[in-house]
Amino acid sequence: MRTDSSPGTLPVREHLPAGDAGTPVLDVVIPVYNEEKDLQPCVRRLHAHLTRTFPYAFRITIADNASTDTTPLVAARLEAEIPEVTNFRLEQKGRGRALRTVWSASDAPILAYMDVDLSTDLNALLPLVAPLISGHSDLAIGSRLARTSRVVRGPKREFISRAYNLILRGSLQARFSDAQCGFKAIRRDVAQVLLPLVEDTGWFFDTEMLVLAERAGLRIHEVPVDWVDDPDSTVHIVKTATDDLKGVWRVGKALAGGSLPLDRLTRPFGDDPRDRELTGVPQGLARQLVGFCVVGGLSTLFYLLLYSVFRQFCGSQAANALALLVSAIANTAANRRLTFGVRGRGGAVRHQAQGLVVFGIGLALTSGSLAALDAAGDSPAHSTELAVLIAANLAATVLRFLLFRAWVFPDRGECDAALTVAATPVPSSPAHSTTTAPRAPYAPLPQRPVPYQTSYPTTTQVRAGQAADDSWRDATVQLQPVRPHDTDPGDPR
Repeated sequence: MRTDSSPGTLPVREHLPAGDAGTPVLDVVIPVYNEEKDLQPCVRRLHAHLTRTFPYAFRITIADNASTDTTPLVAARLEAEIPEVTNFRLEQKGRGRALRTVWSASDAPILAYMDVDLSTDLNALLPLVAPLISGHSDLAIGSRLARTSRVVRGPKREFISRAYNLILRGSLQARFSDAQCGFKAIRRDVAQVLLPLVEDTGWFFDTEMLVLAERAGLRIHEVPVDWVDDPDSTVHIVKTATDDLKGVWRVGKALAGGSLPLDRLTRPFGDDPRDRELTGVPQGLARQLVGFCVVGGLSTLFYLLLYSVFRQFCGSQAANALALLVSAIANTAANRRLTFGVRGRGGAVRHQAQGLVVFGIGLALTSGSLAALDAAGDSPAHSTELAVLIAANLAATVLRFLLFRAWVFPDRGECDAALTVAATPVPSSPAHSTTTAPRAPYAPLPQRPVPYQTSYPTTTQVRAGQAADDSWRDATVQLQPVRPHDTDPGDPR
């Protein structure tokens, strides 16, 4: 698992900047391996659909994964015949490798991909990319498991798909519904920061990308799709499932060990109302109270269990001290991550040290309560000791929350201020300069002329990670609806 830092912090999410007339807004990648039969009808059907329904410039990129049949010849012929089609050849297999390579080199602000069999109905393409163009979301995925999706496939694939997503929910706490649907899109600025952290080059690429994006707090939009299973699919189910389970283990281990710098991916949501400065409204207090109460309740049960175990081998004071010490370390770690949202290993030792000071205060309260109980009577009952400890812990809990919020984890207030500063529009540059600049006025993207004559470069000499031109950042875009008269007059619909 890669542990290198990501290139930088994501910019404030906003309407995508518009580009020159020759720069496509959408780049749809079709990864293929030995698809000489399906490639041509797929590309022509996709091109016809985009020409008829998509209101902005687009590109279709064929990513050939080291095919050994006539797929390269078919791709070259399509590139020569259709101006909006480009062809890219890789000498190594792997869908993830193909997507990473093409997406890294693309200059389009919206990057998408779909399977060559076009199992997903193309009417879901515009709803897939619209939230990314508008700035509402960072990634978008098609979901075959949404309630309103209409899916036709055999029971075997249905079981495998649902079982896999249950594994993701149980092991990686994933909340998205469908990881492996071959119908996804991502903003280019997000891809540039997220892709360096994704290690897999095969079928697990999608899942790893989504898990890391979700853990980093990025917004994932799901679109219900109509999907028909391809009976001629060449995917090896057993091998793919095995590789996916290995990937789940690898990513879960990395997340548990904190080796991924996901905090660098956290977006300064300039349009998030939670980041606005509101006079007299404590930032995040309600959520922190709920999280602290949940963690505190579980910690209390853990503490009482430890006390009951230690009490069998030592006196009440020693059992209380040991149980409180162990539970305090677990409590500080849980509150650090769940209540106050601090991720990564940075400052963990300092937080634990401060937590031990808070533990000392709690120890004084509970030990004093036990000493007072022992002084009041000889050999108090075990139930009486537990009742006194519960009361003392309630008092210590209130003080612990105040100390945690004001002293141990004061980062929330500082982060709120930093987010407010980060939300100020800045000029786009590779270095993400902090110099404030006025925001360019909103302007719609140039509409495609009719008849469509815009030509695109068909050069295939690109490299993975190649920097793309940032000239499209000069203005912003507002998504225009597709009106009935925008469709092809010959379309029977």
